[in-house]
Amino acid sequence: MKRAVDTQSIGQHQQRQAKEERQEALRALLMRPLMNSDSEMFPAVRRHAEYLRDWFAREAGWPLHIERDGARLYKRPADLEDASRGLKDFDKRRYVLLCLACAVLERADTQITLALLGETLLKWADDPLLVARGFTYSLESRAERGELVTVCKALLELGVLSRVAGDEDAYVQAPGAEADALYDINRRQLSGVLAAVRGPSTWPAGESPTSLEERLHSLVDEHVPDSDEGRRTAFRRYIARRLLDDPVLYLDELSDDARGYFLNQRGAIATRLADGMGTSPEQRAEGLAMVDEEGALTDLAMPAEGTDAHVTLLVAELLCSRHRQQVSAEPPIPNRYSMDLIAAHLGEIREAYGKYWRRSAREAGSEGELAETAVRRLQMLRLIRREGDWVVPLPALARFSLGETDLKPFGGSHSQVQDLFDDISFK
Repeated sequence: MKRAVDTQSIGQHQQRQAKEERQEALRALLMRPLMNSDSEMFPAVRRHAEYLRDWFAREAGWPLHIERDGARLYKRPADLEDASRGLKDFDKRRYVLLCLACAVLERADTQITLALLGETLLKWADDPLLVARGFTYSLESRAERGELVTVCKALLELGVLSRVAGDEDAYVQAPGAEADALYDINRRQLSGVLAAVRGPSTWPAGESPTSLEERLHSLVDEHVPDSDEGRRTAFRRYIARRLLDDPVLYLDELSDDARGYFLNQRGAIATRLADGMGTSPEQRAEGLAMVDEEGALTDLAMPAEGTDAHVTLLVAELLCSRHRQQVSAEPPIPNRYSMDLIAAHLGEIREAYGKYWRRSAREAGSEGELAETAVRRLQMLRLIRREGDWVVPLPALARFSLGETDLKPFGGSHSQVQDLFDDISFK
């Protein structure tokens, strides 16, 4: 009997271990959709390849290609209006350089130097269509060489390039034969950079979309069958994509049809996504949040260390406290706050908290830049909405409301602990 019990216990332990490894592999692909074989999690991704392909295809409609030397999860963004996504510190200009660099690498040999990449890219940058749109580029200034190096470092991070020798920073300071870098080109990774449903080059001349919105949709729009089942599948995948990419989904962000489907199915959707990702679903009157207790399933954590993270938390508390005051006012005051108010508040509290900040943040006049950084971080976390020079708090911001300090005696029961959402709501 004891032997049978031990065997059963071992089997349960193995099943639990396998499930945890599947969750870790799935989370790794969400964080790094373009994964090369050097990744620590790639062996687990290969072991659970069939499960992962089926899960992503069923829940989000995302194809997953796994080969011997890497994996590519072809994510399709659900929210094309969210400008906070993308590579860190990349603007339109750097994305143009990234596209030009990829075009150069596609036609290059198996190896390329940083200097040769830059020289070849210059020829492509002279394209009349780019010039007509106001894009100009040269390698004469240190800033422009720095832009090229930023693009190369992004490609190194993606695994498209592998550094063989050299130093990019030396090239920025003084380009020359002794200040260069040599790279291997990983063509499989390069071919997986673009995750579009339809490539831009497939549009016939004169038929390509013109506006930015049309171009974005042309890259990712998929065929939806004209049937009830087809529309339900589209709604389910849209909602899953939003929750896989964002920490919270609000009801007022959905169309009437999608909202109706979500309200009927959110329990089942939350359960499946939580089981796959290893997150904790929180269903609220305003929407659904997928909480990652480990704090690893994000590229922007809150709370976190550093000046920007500290200032962001202080701004969150300011917005929550202001909201409490406005809700209690008669008549209630509109729930939005100016950037000037946030900057002025940071200037007022600099003396109290500045000793914890970096030197540049302690200087007079830095409050405007700090306010912009904090608001941008809150917007990326979907805790606020930006409307020009105004900031509108969203319901999940209440999670970071500090309020009045209330010390509890040590050893209190679990029932004494209240959820932050119990004390404040932005309905």
